[in-house]
Formats: sequence, structure tokens, C-alpha cells
Amino acid sequence: MTGPAAPTPSALAALHPLALDAVRLDPDGLLGGWQARNAAATIPHCIEQLATYGNLDNLRRVIGDADAEFKGMWFADTDVYKTLEAVAWEIGRSGGSAEFLTDIAALLEKAQEPDGYLDSYYQVERRDQQWSDLGFSHEMYIAGHLIQAAVAAARAAAAPQLLTVARRFADLLVRRFGAGAADVIDGHPEVETALVELYRVTDHRPYLDLALRFLDLRGHGSLGDGRFGPRYWQDHEPLRTADEVTGHAVRQMYLLAGAVDVAVETRDENLLAAAERLWDSALASKTFLTGGQGSRHKDEGFGDPYELPPDRAYAETCAAIGSFQLAWRLLLATGKAGYADEMERLLYNGIAASTALDGKSFYYSNPLQLRTGHDGSHEDTPSQRLTWYSCACCPPNLARLMASLHAYAATSTAAGLQLHLYAAGTVTAAGYALDVQTSYPWDETIRITVTEAGDGPWTLSLRVPAWCADARLTVNGSLVRSGAQSGYLPITRTWKAGDVVELTLAMPPQLVAAHPRVDAVRGSVALTRGPVVYCLEHADVPASLGVFEDLAVDAAAPIGLSTGIAPVTLLPTLRSRTHQSPLLYRPLSPSGAEAAGATVPAIPYFLWANREAGPMRVWIPLAAREE
Repeated sequence: MTGPAAPTPSALAALHPLALDAVRLDPDGLLGGWQARNAAATIPHCIEQLATYGNLDNLRRVIGDADAEFKGMWFADTDVYKTLEAVAWEIGRSGGSAEFLTDIAALLEKAQEPDGYLDSYYQVERRDQQWSDLGFSHEMYIAGHLIQAAVAAARAAAAPQLLTVARRFADLLVRRFGAGAADVIDGHPEVETALVELYRVTDHRPYLDLALRFLDLRGHGSLGDGRFGPRYWQDHEPLRTADEVTGHAVRQMYLLAGAVDVAVETRDENLLAAAERLWDSALASKTFLTGGQGSRHKDEGFGDPYELPPDRAYAETCAAIGSFQLAWRLLLATGKAGYADEMERLLYNGIAASTALDGKSFYYSNPLQLRTGHDGSHEDTPSQRLTWYSCACCPPNLARLMASLHAYAATSTAAGLQLHLYAAGTVTAAGYALDVQTSYPWDETIRITVTEAGDGPWTLSLRVPAWCADARLTVNGSLVRSGAQSGYLPITRTWKAGDVVELTLAMPPQLVAAHPRVDAVRGSVALTRGPVVYCLEHADVPASLGVFEDLAVDAAAPIGLSTGIAPVTLLPTLRSRTHQSPLLYRPLSPSGAEAAGATVPAIPYFLWANREAGPMRVWIPLAAREE
């Protein structure tokens, strides 16, 4: 069995995922450590919060085992299902306890109606309104997450009754909304990709056909204007002809993930091309440096092209996860390294920043700047991570991603293996076995030892990220290639056990500037090293430099490296800009100047807010005199 997104053998796919147990991440490495923390802290925390906030009692009310009122959002069942999925992937990864999975699967069996319907809010609170408001009811969205949990359980060989429950609900969707039924769609895409995965597990074609039908029905205005207009739920233009991502960012990413899944299984190259076109539009002008997406708080949506304000960035955690899942599907479909590059950027920045070091508190939105004096008293814009949210979609979403993280590291083809995400651990597939040693992304070198060589020649392909301008590859100490590379470096040979491959990816600190149309950060730069985006945090800035927002970076000064809160901390030189006038707006004159410089640590963005609350910024103004 494989992990998330497993195309069938006849699908339109350049790469194939490995078996669920093929990759083992070393818990002493960064990615393996995150996965171990997820198992030890995040998943148990999610289970505890589901009990505390009433999600489980909502389901028990359906069978008369709880008397409390319905708690949380009307789609609160999805938090249960995402947690179930996380538990299932963790069982597949480590053989952990299946008690929660089997107990809740038994509860769902009892709560499900004879026709397959299962939605605790509409079974008790709004029983007479089932399927009456698909724009906002999230009924199919809920079904989608139940299906994905069941798929994970099936692939982990756990709680088989969960697949039975999910299929009953899916069969209801086919009967009620399949060919010949009314042309309707759910306001929140997600069920499309779930139905394709269910098809992949069961080989039941109606699930795939329904997913395709939902994709083709979207874009014709059937959902109406709603509060934010049809663009909000991507119902303004058919997917196959749309030319830019728009609306609610999570909905857009989930819709495109479903589109790629359907395109791959139906071998629809036009649909795949449409998904790639929309992905390109997102990266061209609507994606933050961290990989986050969604510029506007009011609708959790994409803004205009180049509308990327760091302090008002929404960059919802679920949107970053959705983008990661979409990139994985596009990588499998096309084999293009750029999709793995984006997975890496998202993982180390837009996704990792959401979770505290203890794995028990989270950000829903992920700004790239927090100002001095920020009011973080409300959960919509907190100064630090929170243990849970009134709409708690992100924590269990993180749990399910991290539990399956190892499944995204490598793939195979008939020719051999491809490594996409570099982390200490082991990879085993088709008679080949590799031992990977690295401290990446802190260390530049990835050392790979072949421990099982297989028979005959095969190809090991190693990704060289687009950010790397100088890569060096050796086999058994002999130089194979060096200099500027991009994409994948393939090595084809008859391997022997004990062969050692070393890939060195030069990662000097860099100053990065945004496109000049990104008005919000014009005249500013960001600090990066390799795939990691850095930030300034108030705890590292001495009071002698003055107000945090007055700091500017000296681009002419070298950037040093040190250790500190992170294994690698950058040391830029900052200057404090002084202003003689206290006016909010003043005539431009030589009244501003930079004070003497000081070297101040910059930490990885994903580590911010693990100390006391206070200001932070990714984009730093360039030091220059006002003229």
C-alpha cells in the first residue's frame, strides 16, 4: 500500500509513489524530528481537543449518547476525520495504537443513516435541511474528509469498517448527484480528490466519474453570488478555461488537487494543462516568499496579482498544506523538479511556521510581519500560536500531513529511484536500498550509501533545487558533475552495496528582493539560506538599536553564520533609521539618517514566536539615506 495520492498503473503519471513503509525518516533529523513530535504530541493533542471542544459528542448526539448542544462549526466533523486520517497514517508508519481509530469507526457505523448519510450537524440540528444549501453546508466537503480518512486506514491495513462507512456515503453521493441528477456542486471543493482516491482503492469507476462530473459542473455560476461573489468558490469560469487562481485559497488548492487526480486517471492532458496553468499563475504573482497563499482576511482568499502585504498576509496553514498536496500530485504527473522545489519551500517555511516547538499550539494564518504594539488578543490575528481555534481546520490538517510526510520524500520509475526531499533516513524499493545521512537544510551535503544494489544498472536521480547555483556530485569520491545545475541529476550505473554518493548544494546566505510590483515590500529585502526563509525577531534585537520598525539592513556588509536558537543563524548588519520629524507624513528631505551598524541574529522564519510575544519581520528595509 502507498501513501496519499496513489495513481493507478494505467494512469498518466511520470513518477510513482513508493510503498507506505519504504521511507523511514531518522527522528534525529529535522523532518524525522517533526514527524516524531507529531506522533508524540500533535496527534494526542488533537484527540484531546476533539473531546474538549465537543466534536466527538456531536457525533454521539446522533445516536443519543450525549445530551449537550452541538458545539463548534457546522462542519466540525471534518476535524474528527482529519485526525482519524492522521492516526491511520501513523499506524502505517510506526504501527502505533489503533484504539482511537477503531472506536470512532464504530461510532460512525452507529451514527450513519441507512442510506449512507453522515453529518452530525444536519442529522440533528438541521435534519429537514439536508442538501438544501450546498454553497455553505459543506456536506460533500465533510464526506470528502471521511473518505480520505478511510483511504488512509485502508492503506495502513487498519479499521476496515471505516472504509465500509465511507463507501456508503460515497455511494449515496453517486446515487444523488451522479449522471442524470441535478447539476449541483459543493461550495467547498475537496470531495473530488477524495473520490478519486476511493476509486484507486476500490477500482469502482462511478467514484471517478462523479469526481469528473463535479469538476466539469463548476464554473457555471450554479452556486450564486454568495457573500463574496462566484470567484470566491471558483464558480465564475470553467476550470478548463480559467487563467488565474482566485477566491478562497484553500478551496482553490483542493479543487486543483482534484483536477490533477482526475486528469491523471482519465489521461486528460487538457485538464492537467489547465491545472498547471493555474498553478503557474499562483507562483507568478500570488504567492508569498514562504510559499503561503491568500492575501486577504475577509474571504481567506487570493488578492490581486502582486498583492502580497507581509503584515496583512493571511497565508492560511490549510492553504499551504493544500498547495503542498497539489504540488505532489503535479510532481507525480509530470516529473518536473519545480513542483518538488515548491514542496520544499512550503515545508520549511509556510507549513513549519504554523506549529510551535512543542507541537501543541498552532497558527491559522501566517503573517510575514508583526508590528510593535500589535493587538493579538483575538484568534484571527494572535501574537503567538494558539492551542485550538473556533474553526480548528488547521491543527488536524497538520497532523495528517506530518504523519504521512515520509511518503513524499522519494518516488520510483521503471528506470530507478528519485529523491525529492532530503532528510536523514532510509529508502527501500524494488530491491534497492539507500541510507541517507545529512543535516539538511543546515548542512550543504547529502551523503547517500547504497545498502542494497539490486541486479543490473538503474538510475538514481537527485534533485538540485532552483535556488542552488552551485552543485557538486561525487560517486565514491570521484567528481561526476559540478557547477550550475537545475532539476534532477541522474546517475545510471550498476551499483554495488557500499557505493557512496555525495551531493553538495552550496547555500550561501542571500538577500532576496521582490518583484517591483509588490508595492508592500518595495525597497526591502529578505534573508534566505538554501530553502529556509529567515526573519528578525524582537528577542534578538538590542534595545540600543531603537524601535524595531526603524531597523534597516546594510546590503554591503557580509552576512555571517552562527548557531543560536537554530542550528544555523544568519548575522546581517542592521542600522537604525533615525527621523528628526515625528510627523506621520513629512516633506521629503535629508532629515533621515542611519545610525552606526550592529550585527543582529536572524532566525529561521518557522521558529518565530516560540519565545515571548513581540514584533517580527521577514522583509527588512534597505539602509539608505533619504535624499
